[in-house]
Amino acid sequence: MSRDKAKPDTTPAAASLVVPRARAAATFAASLTFEAVERRYGEYLALAGVSLDVKPGEVVCLLGPSGCGKTTLLRVAAGIEKPSGGRILINDREMAGPSRFVPPEERGVGLMFQDFALFPHLKILDNVAFGLKQLPKDEARREALAILSRFGLDRYADDYPHILSGGQQQRVALARAIVPRPAVMLMDEPFSGLDVQLRESMQEETLALLRETRATSIVVTHNPEEAMRMGDRIAVLRAGRLVQSGQAEDLYRHPASLFVARLFSEINEITFPVRHGAIDTPAGRIPTPGIANGRDAILCIRERGVGLTASGGGGHSRPGLSGRVLHAKFLGDVARLEIGVEGFDKPLRVRVDEGEGLTKGVEVKVTIDPKTALIFPADSA
Repeated sequence: MSRDKAKPDTTPAAASLVVPRARAAATFAASLTFEAVERRYGEYLALAGVSLDVKPGEVVCLLGPSGCGKTTLLRVAAGIEKPSGGRILINDREMAGPSRFVPPEERGVGLMFQDFALFPHLKILDNVAFGLKQLPKDEARREALAILSRFGLDRYADDYPHILSGGQQQRVALARAIVPRPAVMLMDEPFSGLDVQLRESMQEETLALLRETRATSIVVTHNPEEAMRMGDRIAVLRAGRLVQSGQAEDLYRHPASLFVARLFSEINEITFPVRHGAIDTPAGRIPTPGIANGRDAILCIRERGVGLTASGGGGHSRPGLSGRVLHAKFLGDVARLEIGVEGFDKPLRVRVDEGEGLTKGVEVKVTIDPKTALIFPADSA
């Protein structure tokens, strides 16, 4: 493992919040409820009436772009910030509301910050054991060493954080947050600094630990694939509002808005006018329920939702629209193509398995299943 130096975070006040009153044994699963939660900073509304129920033992991923309110929601749940309106409940007990505020250390909540917040003056083993003060010292050290071993960091137990790489520091912070076995675990972009291979293994290991401890968990991410991999459910935030929540397959197949569709798929977007309750496209006539005649609708075609076959060898009799590969980009297991297709004003982007051998200049037949297309009002973007 690398021992590249990384600048340590020197925010002990923040670090202390990952160590609520908890034990190293599995806890009873707790429910976490947000009721119309608001958070204002002057005139800026960071959270605009967010309501969300997280079931005991459930892992929910908060997904959305930077600045949408994900981290603010975690900080309000942890008690670092007070909501400007609404309530926070854990196991139906009010933690924050109009007339009550329970301090962070009394909530049984673990919080892993994106900036790690390790204590630079403590050895790595002591950093991890910091949240186990209610255990005898020897037992706390055993628990801390066990989880360091699980994360492949036991060899660094007697070193200080500054000798670790950024990715290793992140794993120490994760170990410290999980080892007290909090009833509610809140994680802010816990895998953002890791390389691809390590990120996937850490996701699997973390998820196994969360299942083992039965912690009710919220994981903040801006990566849709990570959200689908980690979450029992996904809650999508935009501009401080919860725009859709559900299981990954529901959000992928039935996005409530163009914004959500863009999060979960690489899509082609083509605008058509609505006439007589439908749009007329080169792929056929597609109904547009809920969009008034005379308005524009956006037809969304997933890059993986386009069928391609080479036209050679009698291909003119094949069904589909005629097209030509205008550009091909190798991306490892897949290739991303730009296809000029009859009837479309601009090329369609298509992803195919790399082994299909479709290169620039190849004539193709293009098929699009209207049932897999997504339709949204043009003014909903």
